[in-house]
Amino acid sequence: MTQHLLFLTGKLAEKSLHKVLASMQPTDFTWDIHELGINVAALMTTDMVARRLKDTHGADLVMLPGRCRGDVDELSGRLGVPVERGPDELKDLPAWFGGEAQKVSLERYRVTVFAEIVDASERSVESIVERARYYRDNGADIIDLGFLPSTPFPHLEDAVQALKSESFKVSVDTLNPHDLLRGARAGADYLLSLTNETLWVAREVDAVPVLIPDSVNRIESLYQAMETLSRENRAFIADPILDPIHAGFTDSLLRYHATRRQFPDAPILMGVGNLTELTHVDSAGVNMLLLGVMSELGIDYMLTTEVSPHCRRAVREVDVARRILHVAHEEGTPPRLIDDGLMALHERKPFPYSYDEIAELAGSIRDPSYRIQTSERGVHLFNREGLHTATDPFALYPHLDVGEDTSHAFYLGVELARAQIAWQLGKQYTQDEELDWGCAVTRRNGKPEDPEQAGLAMDAGRKDQSV
Repeated sequence: MTQHLLFLTGKLAEKSLHKVLASMQPTDFTWDIHELGINVAALMTTDMVARRLKDTHGADLVMLPGRCRGDVDELSGRLGVPVERGPDELKDLPAWFGGEAQKVSLERYRVTVFAEIVDASERSVESIVERARYYRDNGADIIDLGFLPSTPFPHLEDAVQALKSESFKVSVDTLNPHDLLRGARAGADYLLSLTNETLWVAREVDAVPVLIPDSVNRIESLYQAMETLSRENRAFIADPILDPIHAGFTDSLLRYHATRRQFPDAPILMGVGNLTELTHVDSAGVNMLLLGVMSELGIDYMLTTEVSPHCRRAVREVDVARRILHVAHEEGTPPRLIDDGLMALHERKPFPYSYDEIAELAGSIRDPSYRIQTSERGVHLFNREGLHTATDPFALYPHLDVGEDTSHAFYLGVELARAQIAWQLGKQYTQDEELDWGCAVTRRNGKPEDPEQAGLAMDAGRKDQSV
């Protein structure tokens, strides 16, 4: 007989729950969903359910979120209907009912990424193209050619045309109207940046201008420029300018919010380098947070840079983050449990086995080969001779018996070092496998390494200063 199930959830997960259940197309049960009047389903308790659920909708079984706390049997007695906890995560619901686990697609995204070659005016055309390819391989949509102060860019036209010949979209980034015109006439698609005083440039060429305020304290000047080009039916992108921390950061966020309220449909760009480059913290979290602001405000363009070594994966981080946030936005959920690409330093479940489970396994070993595992207690080394635990691999050295087998000693040294790093950071360790650093590290079979960061072309690609 087909059962009727009532699924209880919160506001944030309701839309996703509908989508998951619809995708399952169950034949052995029908279902209803009841949103219990709380935002986060994981905060639900059985007492809360008993107070708020007035009608079980004729259900044969009430399904609670997996993290719902309280006495399920008591709740079942109070409701007069069997009650069961489901899985902790919605994505595991199909597997819970015997189907295939739901896979999340990260193919779609909304935000367009400008990746700036900050020192383009100082590079050769060949170096610019090489850098552009690296950016494109890591997710950039538009290559932004930056000008260094007091540095001429005589080969700008050649650079733009070389990029266009390889189907790149190109922007030229300078406040000098003469250079903006040069870039646009050579084929650039976007111009960064125009103010009220240089709006005339937009009327001379077809490239889309990015508008900025005359000064950060005069946001009205940006609005004036936007209104002027709107009246002329000219395309533009607005940039209220994001400022660094302790230099107006909070006020600049408010400018973006005010601009969106003033112009609900206007295309807006956020340049994030002032945060990522000028804040010495891993850039992945900063990028995700700023893209979260952009997602809420409907900002569809981001300009990023990879100047400081700690920002060496910024473009890749932005690409992963925009895809995660697109899924979360469509599902109406927080950006969690979608993809682990930005989990570089830590993991959600770093230690899959407890010490007791590892000890039980160690007791069954009957050969001399060493196994290495980690738990919250530390690094565990074991074979038939016994189990040894330490937080410093050097403490395990007296228990190693490798004789003169240098290759075996080298292998154990590498694996114990990996295990220690994983234990210290809270990452999952699997013997004979590299640690997973998410998008912070390029896998051997992944996207190509940046040759400059690898030290292969830092100086070789620079433009000859005698030209």
